[in-house]
Amino acid sequence: MTTPTPKTTTTTTHTRTRPIRIGPRAAAALTLVTLIGIAAFGWPLLADAGSGLAHSQDAPWLFAALLPLLVGVVVATIADDGMDAKAVAMLGVLAAVGAALRPLGAGTAGLEPMFFLMVLSGRVLGPGFGFVLGAVTMFASALLTGGVGPWMPFQMLAMGWFSLGAGLLPGPERLRGRAELAMLALYGCVGSFAYGTVMNLQGWVILQGMGQGISFHPGEPLPANLARFLAYCLATSVGWDLGRAALTVVLTLTLGATLLKALRRATRKAAFDAPVTFDTGGGTTPEPSPRRGTGGHGG
Repeated sequence: MTTPTPKTTTTTTHTRTRPIRIGPRAAAALTLVTLIGIAAFGWPLLADAGSGLAHSQDAPWLFAALLPLLVGVVVATIADDGMDAKAVAMLGVLAAVGAALRPLGAGTAGLEPMFFLMVLSGRVLGPGFGFVLGAVTMFASALLTGGVGPWMPFQMLAMGWFSLGAGLLPGPERLRGRAELAMLALYGCVGSFAYGTVMNLQGWVILQGMGQGISFHPGEPLPANLARFLAYCLATSVGWDLGRAALTVVLTLTLGATLLKALRRATRKAAFDAPVTFDTGGGTTPEPSPRRGTGGHGG
């Protein structure tokens, strides 16, 4: 008599496209990165005149802290079952595409086509994935274009926040069509100005010799320096930020629907965070019938 062999099947269910979730460990890592970034951008505003201000001095320390923290975000997301090998592979592909897109604008009038890709990727794949994608893409593009300098870790943080914000927009599983594109275009416009403003804060405290109305004065009251910073942004970067925002809006409205569909299809096929069940089966393997011999015992 043969022993029945259990039948094992693996079924993967694809019901809807969901962003890669953020578990508690990934959320803690993102919070730590964000707090360090806020301190790195803002501490010169609160320092006194004799503190030796220069972001070129703190940039290597920020970069040294940022890289292991980015790895920590990825590892924490994997540990929380939010990112697997397929998600890491998609991260590499999107980062390579974003890095290749950045030189196309050549920085002319602030035209940077990579921003619309970060908006759509963060929307589909979630805030944690978006943050890591933004930072890694900026790092790869800096290596590609030779844009490595004291500003690079600040760019990585700012782009990470930009992509993270897209992943936090409401209705990721329900809102579709023109309403979603309009929301993403609006976010791309506002986020482009926000990115430029944050990066201005990094460079403004270093520049010297500008007019008294827009120069940074170490040790002076915070409201006075913030007023000068606003005047500096209006005088030097609004045109660049406007070009970046306009291109992001145009690309989102014209190519957004197609790219969103492609990203969601790839996410469904990759089956990020899809439940896997094993079914042992209810039936048994039929036992073969014994063959009757023609010859018996006795006659």
